Amino acid sequence: MLDKFYAQLSVNSPVPVIIICIAIMLLAGFLGTRLTKLLKLPNVTAYILVGILLGPYCFDLVPTYVTDGMDFISDIALAFIAFSVGEYFRFSTLKKNGAKVVVITLFEALAATVLVFILTYFILGLGLAFSVILAALASATAPASTMMTIRQTHAHGDFVDTLFSVVALDDVVSLLAYSVAVSVALATLGSGFSAADVLLPIAWNILLIAIGILFGFILKFLMAKRSTDNRLIVSIAFLFAVCGIGAAVDVSPLLGCMAMGTVYINISGDDKLFKQLNYFSPPILLLFFVKSGIGFQLSSLVSTESAGIAVPLIVVGILYFVVRLIGKYAGAFVGCAITRKDKKVRNYLGMALAPQAGVAIGLAALGARVLEGSPDPVIAAMGPVLETIVLSSSILYELIGPALAKLSLYLSGSYGSRAPAEEAAGEGAEAPAPKPPTREEEVAYLKEQLCAIQNRISVKEYARSPEEEAFLEATEPPPEEDSETSTGAEYNRRKFINKR
Repeated sequence: MLDKFYAQLSVNSPVPVIIICIAIMLLAGFLGTRLTKLLKLPNVTAYILVGILLGPYCFDLVPTYVTDGMDFISDIALAFIAFSVGEYFRFSTLKKNGAKVVVITLFEALAATVLVFILTYFILGLGLAFSVILAALASATAPASTMMTIRQTHAHGDFVDTLFSVVALDDVVSLLAYSVAVSVALATLGSGFSAADVLLPIAWNILLIAIGILFGFILKFLMAKRSTDNRLIVSIAFLFAVCGIGAAVDVSPLLGCMAMGTVYINISGDDKLFKQLNYFSPPILLLFFVKSGIGFQLSSLVSTESAGIAVPLIVVGILYFVVRLIGKYAGAFVGCAITRKDKKVRNYLGMALAPQAGVAIGLAALGARVLEGSPDPVIAAMGPVLETIVLSSSILYELIGPALAKLSLYLSGSYGSRAPAEEAAGEGAEAPAPKPPTREEEVAYLKEQLCAIQNRISVKEYARSPEEEAFLEATEPPPEEDSETSTGAEYNRRKFINKR
């Protein structure tokens, strides 16, 4: 029925159908968050599930030709995600732990990558191109879920500082690993493997990082004394420019946008721009995740004929889910042991690195695009399979990831049943929170202060400019007016002075 309706709308132009489908995606995504909010789940989970419901395997409310023309949304959404990640890459925070954070990040990221590659290539017998890309995606961590949990719990301490630094560096490592993996995949999909096939994409990524650094410096000077609207316009223009340059050379814009955000926050210290972009980006991110859910191949989860894979995708997804968790925890544990971090950091840091959504899903979309470009139909069919595995596992990670992160913060002693103010009062001291004043008490206090200020101001001794003198002379009542009018003029003078 909807197909006929859409066909009638698109007789003259496909624009009406596209606009209506975007409206459906936005409204459905919003309604989905109402349910996940009650369940205390991240919005990303709602967006992906809503996309599955809108897709061809459920209600089929959004035609595939609409989402096929929205590939640019992935690049733009990744640009916003990467730029926001740069906010957490503060050198002042990284200096507190120095080289220790680098060691921990390398171990936890590469351990997950190596274990997933062993699983997919050697145990499950999947293709090399597919295995290296999926293994590279395993290193990514969703910073948004972890940061949200830290803010909600008001956690603090060495564990939180280490976690902030590791999460910031983690996406850098995953992006570099993804760039190398795509280079290897392209080489294996082509006529043969050569050093140029690997080095050229890396060179383009280095160039994009340099452009992002340059844009970060320029952005700092352009943001000075700009209105809110102009700050938003200029920053989005720079983000889109990095996306366009990345698309022109066929590399991900993530490293360039992350470099731009990192440089900007470190040289300006201005986090207001990131907050402004956070107000602008939710509709774009919603469309990106809903689109990913629409492309989710639900039927292939139980199929044993997906792109020549001998086992059902649901088994591959569950194994990927478990093995990545093991790699993250084991890598963080070993890294903390080598750097001699505190026992609580060593035992529980890996649990906080479980969430995986934004960066991994975005990179999966780009990786699927690479695989689909292969002339081999079997390898080309692995593109949607890659997205299906990452999406299905991301849903599971977003369901348990925030809970694991919160549990790790609790077990590490980063927060507890008492507020930080109570902890500062001492172990045995009781520091009950002061009762906040009521609205009536606040209004009464303000009135009292205003009356006190007014009584201290002398109208005759108040230093007035010539313009004020002219205004007050114009409001001076004539001698024959009664006392009531004179009192009104005196009130006007006092009101003008108090306003000043």
